[in-house]
Formats: sequence, structure tokens, C-alpha cells
Amino acid sequence: MSMPTPPGDQNPVGQAPTGQDPWGPRPAGPAPSYWPPYPIPVPQPRNGMGITALVLGLTGVVLGLTVLLFWLSWLPALLAVVFGFVGLSYARRGLATNKAMALAGVVLGGVGLLISAGVGVFFVVVAKEVADDGRAEAARVKAEAAAEEEKEKAEEKARHLSFGQSYTFENGLKVTVAKPQPFDPREPVFGHAEGNKAVEVTVTVVNTGTERLSVESGLPSVNDANGASTELVIDGSGRQKVLTGYVLPGKEAVGKYAFSLPSDAAGKAEVEFTPDAKRWANAYWSGPTS
Repeated sequence: MSMPTPPGDQNPVGQAPTGQDPWGPRPAGPAPSYWPPYPIPVPQPRNGMGITALVLGLTGVVLGLTVLLFWLSWLPALLAVVFGFVGLSYARRGLATNKAMALAGVVLGGVGLLISAGVGVFFVVVAKEVADDGRAEAARVKAEAAAEEEKEKAEEKARHLSFGQSYTFENGLKVTVAKPQPFDPREPVFGHAEGNKAVEVTVTVVNTGTERLSVESGLPSVNDANGASTELVIDGSGRQKVLTGYVLPGKEAVGKYAFSLPSDAAGKAEVEFTPDAKRWANAYWSGPTS
């Protein structure tokens, strides 16, 4: 008695299809499905430090060569060196690909620092020289002013003389004022009050130069013992003579003048005289009148 064939799959597993050698190769079936491998993320190179170092290095060098901004160059140059070394460190560890750029930043940063230091030293030296020159000029001006003041004091002292002494002005006129002598006015008299003491002042001018010289202001002024100006006496004696005109080389001119001094201030007098009031300061002769 034969077994019936089960329903469903007519080719059970392990059995070759009808008409096929059970020991031969199996027929090709559908290709198995292919799944590609999951992509592994690749890290991006960290080149920012090298780029920054290069830019800062260039900035430091440019600022260092600028006269007005050199004092700012040290900061970007220093940062270029720091960032450059960080970039080189990244490149050595394979984290960056711009080693040359980082190295260039370090070099430029170093150059920028050297330029900044050099220009800074140069300006310090120049500033010191300018300051030294300024101090020297100030000292020279001060010394000249002191010398000029001493000269003026010496000249002022030299212009104060006693009666009978001589003073030579810069144009070569030597002036001597004699001690005032008593003067007896004759009528008519102008400028002499009753009770006053009249004195005669004699001024002698000698030309010590080689050219004729003029006496532009031949009238002296006289101050009494109290420092008050006295009045010029004019009388009818004709004894007074006014210095005026030219004095030839080697020649002298004599002027005679009378002044009225108050009786209470007649014991001493001071005479001021200059041959040219526009050019030469007065010289002074003083002393007792009796």
C-alpha cells in the first residue's frame, strides 16, 4: 500500500526536484542582499592657529615698520609666536596640515618683536638725545642770560663814577664831569630861587676815535642830595656853554652849566650825562658839592 504525497511544497527540504540529480549543484537562487559598511567620520584639520599666527605676524611686522604705530606691534607679534607654536604642536600630532604657515607665523612674530624692540630703543635714544640737547640749550640760554645780566650789572656799575673820573662810551667819546663849583648868578637870572645854592657843572668830552663824532644831547641833568631834579640856571653872565655839534678826532669840547640846589640838599649832587640819548644810556657822576 502506497503513502499519499503531502499537500503544499512538492519539493521538501533535502530533496532534489523531480528530474534533478540530488547529488549535483543546486540551481542559482536570488543574490543575497548587500549592506555597505557604516562611514567612519574623519576629523577636520585644525589649521586656525597657523592661519592666525601668520596674519598676526604680518600685522606685527607692518606695524613695526610704521613710525607712529610701532609701539603697537609687539602685541600682535607676541601673539603670532604663541599661536604659531600651538599650530606647530597641532601639526606634529597630525591635527593640522599647515605646518609651514604656523612656522611662518612664528618667524614673522619674532621679526616683529625684534623690529618693535629695535625701533623702541631707537626712539628712546633719539628722545634722550633730544632731551639732552634741550637741557643743554636751556643751560646755554640760562648761562648766556646770566652772563648778559652780569655784563649789564658790570656796565651799570661802570657807569656810576665819582666826580673827576672819566667814562668812555661805545662810540669812543670819553666824558669827564668835574666836581661842581659854586656859581654866582648875575642879573637877569632865571631858574634860581633866593636861598638856594647855585653850582657850576663842567663836562669835558674827548674824541678818542678816528672819525668825527657828534654830541646830540649835550645838556646834563643834576639831582640833589634828596634825589630831586634841580633847575637849570640861566643868567646874563654868558659863562655857560652848551655842548653841541661835532668833536673831531683827538679833540675835546667843554660844556659849562649852572644848576640851583635847595640849601637843605646842596651838600651832595649827582650828574647824569650821555652824548646821544637815543643810542647810549646815561653815565652818572656823584659826590659832595663842597
